[in-house]
Amino acid sequence: MTEQPRHSEEEIDDAEVLEDAEIGPDDTELADTVPPPAGQTVDESPKAESTAVAPVTALQQYLAEIRRYPFLSKEEELRLFHEYQVQGSREAAVKLILANLRVSVSISSEYLHTGADQMDLIQEGNVGLMQAIKKFDPAKNVRFYAYAAWWARAYILRYLLNTYRLVKVGTTQDQRKLFYNLKKEKAKLEREGFVPDAKLLADRLNVRERDVIEMDQRLGSWELSLDQPLNQETEGTLLDVLPSQEPAADERLADTELKTLFRKKLAEFTKTLPERDEDILRNRILSETPLTLDDLGHKYGITKERTRQLEARLIKRLRDYLKKEIRDFDLLRS
Repeated sequence: MTEQPRHSEEEIDDAEVLEDAEIGPDDTELADTVPPPAGQTVDESPKAESTAVAPVTALQQYLAEIRRYPFLSKEEELRLFHEYQVQGSREAAVKLILANLRVSVSISSEYLHTGADQMDLIQEGNVGLMQAIKKFDPAKNVRFYAYAAWWARAYILRYLLNTYRLVKVGTTQDQRKLFYNLKKEKAKLEREGFVPDAKLLADRLNVRERDVIEMDQRLGSWELSLDQPLNQETEGTLLDVLPSQEPAADERLADTELKTLFRKKLAEFTKTLPERDEDILRNRILSETPLTLDDLGHKYGITKERTRQLEARLIKRLRDYLKKEIRDFDLLRS
């Protein structure tokens, strides 16, 4: 048996898991993905033991163990569900889960191409089995293994979404939908003879075209850890050789010197101004909280338009002065 699933005590939004995956309990389809029909017995003869030449892996041991639990007939299944749902029998629930552990194995094998460890996928599928036990309605006349496959697939997909990349690829509902369905929809369109461009995919999946482009880039790209060593002969990492986004040191120094010169020349220009113009410069042009034209006009007994004219003339004088005094004035940055 596997270790206790990691999410067994975690509250999971079941509706969100299943809605995003866009899957449903289609027992006709899912029955093809699970083992033989109900009532079939299994070979319980001893498997590989300590005398085996090759070491037995944890997966092989697990598969050998679950083969010991036979499939249930429909009548046995209904009886156990009655004991579990009506009488609260924990033993009945355990028997139902043990008899259907092959469902998680079968579903997990469909996702081995992702590179995920199969035991991890099986664990997540088993969490889905436990959820299926709680949600299953025998009155629907659907075999439990078909319904359980629905839940096992949903939890496996959720696990893949959360672990697919170092940086999570799906954080919104639209992104999760794309993660689950983008490749499948592309293949479907190609079979129908269409070119699966971003616009057509967005229309078919009912999402934004921008989201399709971004998810396609994420799924098609590769990633590296910035802390990964460059090679075995050095302790340097990729982070050490990435170019800095800051300006070069000589550029920062030149910029600082230019701004210092600007402040010096601005102070010299201010000393040449009469009181009124200096007031307009300090409290209107250079101030972070400038006075209004009305306030300045009222202060000096002139109209608002006249104050605007004085301000415009002062700005022109200041610009001409600084261009004359500072050779690289056009390179100044705020």
